[in-house]
Amino acid sequence: MENPSSVTSDEIVPNGPKWLSWSSIVGVVRPFLALLTVTLLFCVADQWTHGKEARFATEQNLRNITTQTAIVAVAALGMTVVIISGGIDLSVGTAIALSATMLAWSLKEDIALRLFAGDNVNGVNQKLKGAEDDLRRAKDEATVASATERIKKLSVLRDRVTAASARWTRWTPLFALIIGIGTGCLCGLVNGLLISYLKMVPFIVTLGTMQLYLGWAKWVADNTTVRPDLATQVPAWFADLLSIRPSALVQGMPVGVWLTLGLAMLLAGVLHFTVFGRYVFAIGSNEATARLCGINVRWNKIAIYTLGGVFTGIAGLYQFSRLTVGNPSSGLGLELKVIASVIIGGGSLNGGRASVLGTLTGALIMSVITSGCTALGVTNPVQDMLLGIIIIIAVAVDQFRQQKT
Repeated sequence: MENPSSVTSDEIVPNGPKWLSWSSIVGVVRPFLALLTVTLLFCVADQWTHGKEARFATEQNLRNITTQTAIVAVAALGMTVVIISGGIDLSVGTAIALSATMLAWSLKEDIALRLFAGDNVNGVNQKLKGAEDDLRRAKDEATVASATERIKKLSVLRDRVTAASARWTRWTPLFALIIGIGTGCLCGLVNGLLISYLKMVPFIVTLGTMQLYLGWAKWVADNTTVRPDLATQVPAWFADLLSIRPSALVQGMPVGVWLTLGLAMLLAGVLHFTVFGRYVFAIGSNEATARLCGINVRWNKIAIYTLGGVFTGIAGLYQFSRLTVGNPSSGLGLELKVIASVIIGGGSLNGGRASVLGTLTGALIMSVITSGCTALGVTNPVQDMLLGIIIIIAVAVDQFRQQKT
C-alpha cells in the first residue's frame, strides 16, 4: 500500500496553481474582459450623456478609482488565501475598523511615551487639572491634604514625562504602525485558532468575531471616534499614503496603490512557488485528502487566517490614511465588498480556486461601477442594487462551473 505521506500536493490537486494551464488562462482573462466591458460601457455612456464635459475617462478619475480600490483590494488579497483554502472571514470589515482605531488611539495617546514613561503629557496635564479642581472645591483639611499630595506627585510625573517626551515621542508612529497591523494579525490568529481547534464552520465563527471586534473597537474608542491631532500627532506619510495631492504622488499614483501592487506580486509568488501555497490549494480542494497525505491542516489553517489578518491590518492602515481618524463603525459592510472582489474575480466559495490577479480585477470592477454610476448621476440605492446583482451573477456562474466539473 502506498504511503500517504509520500503523496505530493500536485497529486491531490491535479488542477492546482499552474500558470500555463488552459483553465488558469481562461480564469484570468474572464475578469479582465468583464472589467474592460464595464469600463467601455461607462465611457460611452458618460460621453453620450455629458459630451465634452465627460468626467469618467480622465486621468484624475482613474487615480480616484485606484485609490478607492486600495483598501478593499489589499484586504481582498488576504481573503483570497482564505477562500482558496475553503474558508471565509466575515469579520474582515470590523477587523479593519479595529486596526484603524487601534492605530489612531496609539497616535493620540503617544503610545511610545506612555509605554516607557508611564503616561503622556496630555494625560498628566488633565490629571493635574483635575487634582487642582479638587483642591479648589475642598471644604475640609483631609481633602485639602489629599489633593495637595496628589498635585505634588503629578507635578513630579509631569516633569519626568516632559523630559522623556523628546526621546520617545518620535518612536510613536512606528509603535502605532506595529500595533495597527499587529491588531489585524491578532484578529486573523483568533479566527484561525477558533476554527481549527473548535472545528466550527468558518461562517459561524467569523460571524461571532465580527461582533467581537466591533465591540472591542467601540471599547477602545470609548464609543466615539478617535481623533489624533493631524498637525502634531499624525506623520505626513501616514496621511499621504492614499492622498491624491500632486506632492504625495509617485509616478502619478499614491504610494498605497504601488504598495498594494507589490503585496499582490509577493502573495502571488507565495501561492504559486512555495510549499505553503500548494498546501493552501490542497486544503481547499479536498481537506480530508490533504490530511491523509500528511499535511498538517490545523496549523496551516491557523497560518492562512493569520496571513489574512496581516492584510487586514494593512487595510486598517489604509483606512486610517483616508480618514485620519479611528471610527469603530467604519468597517461595517466592508466585508461584503472584500469577499465579492474575490468571487467576481473568479474565486470559488467552495475553495480550491482563486487568483491574486482576479481579485484585484474584481475589486476594480466594483470601483469602476461605483465611479461610473456617480458620473452618470445614478443614486446610491441603484448602485447598491447593481453591485448586488453582479455578486449574485458571479456566484451563480461559480455554481454553474462547479456543476459542470
